[in-house]
Amino acid sequence: MSRDASSSLGPGGQAVRVSFWFVVAVAVVAAGAWAFSNVRRIPADGRAVVMRFGAFVRKQDAGLLIAWPRPFETVVMVPGSAHVLSLPIRSLQRDARASAADAGASGAAAGTGAAQPADEAPPEGAQMPEALLPDALAGSGYMLTGDDGVVQLNATLYYRVVDPYAYVLQKDRLDAALERIVSASALQVAAARDIDSILVARPEQRVSEQRMALERDQLRTDVAHEIERHLDALEREHAGLGVEVVRVDLQAAFPAAAVGAFTAVLTSLQQAERNVAEARTFAEQHRQEGQQHADTILANAQASAVERVAQARSSTAAIAQLEQAAQAGSDPGLMARLYRDRMQQILSKVHVTTVDPHDTSNLILPGNAR
Repeated sequence: MSRDASSSLGPGGQAVRVSFWFVVAVAVVAAGAWAFSNVRRIPADGRAVVMRFGAFVRKQDAGLLIAWPRPFETVVMVPGSAHVLSLPIRSLQRDARASAADAGASGAAAGTGAAQPADEAPPEGAQMPEALLPDALAGSGYMLTGDDGVVQLNATLYYRVVDPYAYVLQKDRLDAALERIVSASALQVAAARDIDSILVARPEQRVSEQRMALERDQLRTDVAHEIERHLDALEREHAGLGVEVVRVDLQAAFPAAAVGAFTAVLTSLQQAERNVAEARTFAEQHRQEGQQHADTILANAQASAVERVAQARSSTAAIAQLEQAAQAGSDPGLMARLYRDRMQQILSKVHVTTVDPHDTSNLILPGNAR
């Protein structure tokens, strides 16, 4: 009967019939694909948030997820709790136009060309000098420390998702919110510290170097705690971002315009330390030479004094003996013996020429010997 019915249809009717059954098959396949559109596999490092008409239903970890198709239920994939995300904080970086102005100013300072007159406009394509930049642009990327120092901080935030539903709600605004939170936290921590506890600014201060090194290591922890405090405050106001901080990487540096002055200061300090060390060495050398000379003079003086004392004692020994004998009356002939000994020594040094007064053949006249 069907064969008769199909044979009774013309070629056009048969084409319409085939097209109808084809459309029905496509519709069945599409309906099946739609019905199973939210049946998917969740990877090991991911999670899924299921929402029914925008309301949170459940969250599911890695495995097979079965949910109603859209628009009844919506499935949003989020990173797992073990997956760490990174966010470079661009709001702490120096603006590109300000960096270009810094580079242009450095090049102009290094060059030897003639200065441009003040009433002439800069040539087209030239970078605007830093002095002509707006205040917000010229000061971009700079932070004030507690001792009125200026420092640059490059930060990278590493975080993970702990509340998938809050993360899904804030996902479009998450990066901007984290940028503001990290910038505010870094500014607050930097304002509570001096520049030496952020980076090595004055290496000549070695007294508290160990304490300063510990404070510089503590800087990352303090910034991370301040970020957590801001996140907790948002959570208490039911506006949490659904993330927690894993760590914060910070790189502190001097402003580019201050690097030359800082290098000059360090060079001057090193030169001063070298001059002081050379002066101390020179002074110590002269002190040792003077000490050696003084020791030589003292030794010679002591030896000469001992010798002169010995000579004086030898010269006065006879007189002392005579005095003792005179006081004791033990040797009355000592004076005569001493007189004869001394006269003998004196007369032994005298040359006497005698002339016979009765002999006139010899005449002695005083004069120089020839």
